[in-house]
Amino acid sequence: MALDGIVMASLKAELKTRLEGGKIAKIAQPEKDELLFTVKNQKNTWRLLISASASLPLLYFTEQNKQSPLTAPNFCMLLRKHIGNGRIIRVSQPGLERIICLEVEHLDELGDKRIKRLYIEIMGKHSNIIFCNEEDVILDSIKHISAQVSSVREVLPGRPYFIPQTVEKKDPLTISETEFMELIGHTAAPVQKALYMKLTGISPIIGTELCHLASIDGDVSANELSEAELIHLCHMFSLMMDDVRTHSFTPNIICHQNEPVEFSALPLTCYDGDGYSTVTYDSISTLLEEYYASRNVLTRIRQKSVDLRKIVQTALERNYKKYDLQMKQLKDTEKRDKYKVCGELLNTYGYELEGGEKKLTCLNYYTNEEITIPLDDQLTARENSQKFFDKYNKLKRTYEALSEQTQDTKREIDHLESVSAALDIALKEEDLVQIKEELMEYGYIKHRRAGDKKPKITSRPFHYITSDGFHIYVGKNNYQNDELTFKLANGGDWWFHAKGIPGSHVIVKTEGKELPDHVFEEAGSLAAYYSKGRENEKVEIDYIQRKYIRKVAGGAPGFVIYHTNYSLVAEPKLLLEEVSEKKNH
Repeated sequence: MALDGIVMASLKAELKTRLEGGKIAKIAQPEKDELLFTVKNQKNTWRLLISASASLPLLYFTEQNKQSPLTAPNFCMLLRKHIGNGRIIRVSQPGLERIICLEVEHLDELGDKRIKRLYIEIMGKHSNIIFCNEEDVILDSIKHISAQVSSVREVLPGRPYFIPQTVEKKDPLTISETEFMELIGHTAAPVQKALYMKLTGISPIIGTELCHLASIDGDVSANELSEAELIHLCHMFSLMMDDVRTHSFTPNIICHQNEPVEFSALPLTCYDGDGYSTVTYDSISTLLEEYYASRNVLTRIRQKSVDLRKIVQTALERNYKKYDLQMKQLKDTEKRDKYKVCGELLNTYGYELEGGEKKLTCLNYYTNEEITIPLDDQLTARENSQKFFDKYNKLKRTYEALSEQTQDTKREIDHLESVSAALDIALKEEDLVQIKEELMEYGYIKHRRAGDKKPKITSRPFHYITSDGFHIYVGKNNYQNDELTFKLANGGDWWFHAKGIPGSHVIVKTEGKELPDHVFEEAGSLAAYYSKGRENEKVEIDYIQRKYIRKVAGGAPGFVIYHTNYSLVAEPKLLLEEVSEKKNH
């Protein structure tokens, strides 16, 4: 699953149609490796997202706007200075390279027309956005690459721009039939691999598709193909390149049992049958947004929450170790009652001793069994008895202290586990604000300095509406869980939570009505999905009316106690569509 040269060609065709002749109205840089262009053209406004993220590089049109930082980064300021209000005169792609070039005409300080080029390179971890003048000298880039980082090419202001050629590859759009057969026919690698090794912009999946179209086993060495097989493969390849040249694209996603497994700008016949289905799209942008948007959100939020996750994980590991040690020490106190019995028996039978004995064998009247008590022969019976009582009292004090400490440690572990679950649920940066506040309140993060403003809380619980109009709310963190259960919900509303594992509080507002069975199922699935049991096939859910729930005295927010609850087993999945904020307010 990658943006190969063919997908980029499909994108280029779409960009040409929509952007050529258009005016750049706005340039934003919402992330350190991401740009958002707003272009006005032919009474339309297009929003183009360009991401050079190493983990998920992307390029597509989007309806979504993103919040930009209050102070624009330097790269963004430079682009605004040079090409803000500029006109996109040409969109091109060098061969089938995974590169798009936007050529922008603008007026310089003297009012003269100038040309600038923006190269968008979608090349996995080497992705970059490079801004050049008309002589292709680099003015700046979103990522600076020095000679220490790459021996192939420096990407720094003042350096010439060129496309790195790490491996000698041929351009699929210009290669002749003779060259193709010569190139592929003399490669020892499997056919499928030979295609993407020797030709620019061909991905493994396109290699597999070409072999499938030519009815050739892709795992056979290319140099073992017969002339007839090579000719047939070449013919299939030519037809595919004709489709690319004429922009005959069919953007599609291949699903297996409704799960997306692959996408392409051309049909993929190699996935026919065996539970596979194809969803086609009119626009490659729509496809990419649908395919990657949720993944992009998760990738971003993971990056942004990495510090908080580390803090929580470190605190958890420390507490796990502390808890194990405390439990071991607690186990050691179990023999305290034995010392008490020995002390009492010595007080009872000690008169029989004459002094200097090393043990006393007597009847233990608690168990009616004989017991042998070791003695210090230097001490009297009374002193030996006192020695046992001292040991007993010491272990008793240790037991009482440890019982309390282990409970505290267990409460701290449960609290941290619930924060970890909230971090897994978070989808937006604003969702992290409350989690950070909670970690600050409980001393895991340094408190803000006096005079520093408290951040604005904009994150809201998830909101769903069932088909028959019942409102369901899901807390994203402990503060929201607390608020939902004890402020939003009234006594007759229903409360759901995954049994025995960290997760969200789920509230179903009844408005005094009886809940149909399917609402219990839907709320149970939400409680399972927004819990640590999300990856399990089934999760046990506790549910109960809100009036039977109590806060844990002195406990962290979101921690509750209840008795006599009902239970159901739910599959962790979203059966309902979330209500958007606009509808919500």
